[in-house]
Amino acid sequence: MELENYFTAFLQNTVNLKQWKLNQLDGRVSAIVDALKKDAVIGALYQEHIPQGSWAHETIITPVGALDEFDADFLLHIEEVPEWSENPKEYLREVRAAFKRNTTYQTMLQRKNRCVRIDYANDCHVDVVPYLVRDDGTQVIVNYKENKFEDTNPAGFTSWMKEKDDITNGNLRRVIRLLKYIRDYKNTFDCPSVILTTLLGGRVQAFDTEARYASVGSTLVALLEDLDSWLRWHEQMPVLEDPSCLGTYFNHRWTQEKYANFRVQVQRYAEWAREALAEDDEDTSASLWRKLFGDTFVAEENVRLAKSLAHSGQEKALVLRAPDEEFIHEHYSYVGGHSARIDAFVLRDSGHVARSLRVDGRVQKNRDLLFRVVTDVRGEFDVIWKVRNTGEEAERVGQLRGQLLEADGTQSVEHRESTSYAGNHFVEVYILQGGRVVASDHHAVVIR
Repeated sequence: MELENYFTAFLQNTVNLKQWKLNQLDGRVSAIVDALKKDAVIGALYQEHIPQGSWAHETIITPVGALDEFDADFLLHIEEVPEWSENPKEYLREVRAAFKRNTTYQTMLQRKNRCVRIDYANDCHVDVVPYLVRDDGTQVIVNYKENKFEDTNPAGFTSWMKEKDDITNGNLRRVIRLLKYIRDYKNTFDCPSVILTTLLGGRVQAFDTEARYASVGSTLVALLEDLDSWLRWHEQMPVLEDPSCLGTYFNHRWTQEKYANFRVQVQRYAEWAREALAEDDEDTSASLWRKLFGDTFVAEENVRLAKSLAHSGQEKALVLRAPDEEFIHEHYSYVGGHSARIDAFVLRDSGHVARSLRVDGRVQKNRDLLFRVVTDVRGEFDVIWKVRNTGEEAERVGQLRGQLLEADGTQSVEHRESTSYAGNHFVEVYILQGGRVVASDHHAVVIR
């Protein structure tokens, strides 16, 4: 059974970081930023600070073990200093020096490769990551050990995460929290949070979303089974690319040994979750979910709250269908097991690629866009695209669209569009092999 009320209670009482802790974190970050703004060196360079990672994605969880701490990262956007840029590690040195000059923080510091860590003993730590936007528009952080800049796109990653979460009716964030809880509670696998987020977000499919992602339980099963299927295709750790910053990878944060163990554990937990979801008896289902999450899932306070919650607390908003819209699940079945990623680019007038749409975030009207799908499907496959417009402009002229666009010929991995109507639109792609969908992706297109 889905046991949505049990999951709501378990997340609220056990998994989610309490609001007072989040408020305390906000206060601590504000104090850190105030100290830096008052510093004689960094203060004059300060531009803004930007939450990133679990804090920005709303996937922080309550520490599971007595010695565990929660962590939060933020980017310290500072003005570029040409002399420091000749030796990039100077940015980290100078930020650390600013903290050393402050009596509050000088004994709380840890030197890290890409950040300065402020350690609140036995509670949490805050990672301060120097971040620059260079004259050519590139966004970078610093790798101290290699004394070089690394490309990043924090707003793009957060936008990608939200896009995937919206497809799952808000359940992706909850599932990420649950998998982080399992990781920390069971200690059977080790996976950095950014990789776990990338792997789970990458499994979100633009296929029959109302059924697959109807609840926390169904979303958990869908994502675990899709992740298990994908991992079976990759015995060796594959390239783990940042979906928002092409050419940036996360592989250096993991090892083949840890990846191999992760594959085994995901297969096991996917089977347990499917068994629990398929069970029709409430008590038996709760006991099977308990196998995955431990005794706390059915602890007295959680069960009491679960029983008091309505089984469907809120009615879901209906998504209106465009007049000629088609849905892939009405024509094809889904087997999954592979990945697909849409990379979108704004084109120059010459037709050459200008910038990634995930870097720009939005695009003006009357521009040309190129969509390119990258997939791990091998051999012959077919590609179907879908373009869905929204907003008054498109509706007024009957251009909401939404039809399935079968490509001319096999493996047409590129699709071109122009930006004609303001609104929050999207493009989807479906990879078919053997007449079944094996992978898909969704890319938002915000036109202003």
